[in-house]
Amino acid sequence: MSEDTHRQGKTIDELFEGDSLTVNESISERDVMLYLGTTNDNNPLYTQDEYAKKMEYKGAVVPQVLLMGIITSSVSKLLPGPGSLVVNSSVNFVLPVYHNEDVTFNFEIIKVDTMKEVVTLSITGNKENDHRVLDAVLMVKPPKKFSAVDGLNKLEVNI
Repeated sequence: MSEDTHRQGKTIDELFEGDSLTVNESISERDVMLYLGTTNDNNPLYTQDEYAKKMEYKGAVVPQVLLMGIITSSVSKLLPGPGSLVVNSSVNFVLPVYHNEDVTFNFEIIKVDTMKEVVTLSITGNKENDHRVLDAVLMVKPPKKFSAVDGLNKLEVNI
């Protein structure tokens, strides 16, 4: 079992307004095909350049939910990190992203609510030339603190 199995993200007490993260992703055609295979989505807008051009796009479009997957994965892996759960999201897709484009996602904690035990993240996504592709706001429940008991990890829960 890898050490990462027990890695934990930051708890509510370790997070502060202004904490930020930048994630750069290049979204390949392979990424799109894996997503489409997993979801059984066969929208030709996502796979066929000629079809997409008839719909007045430059080419095949990256599914918006795949972009959200990158965002939620970054929350799960990095900020706050493992053990985090997205409990609410709002997203505005401004411009399409095309296959093989790079997107920079900027995350910032804009609110820490210790009473509700959630943090609010503002996320922007930009592709080349700083063209905004999305704006999102997520409410995330950070992980609880782990403590070692008899060599096992036990979750401390205050009810």
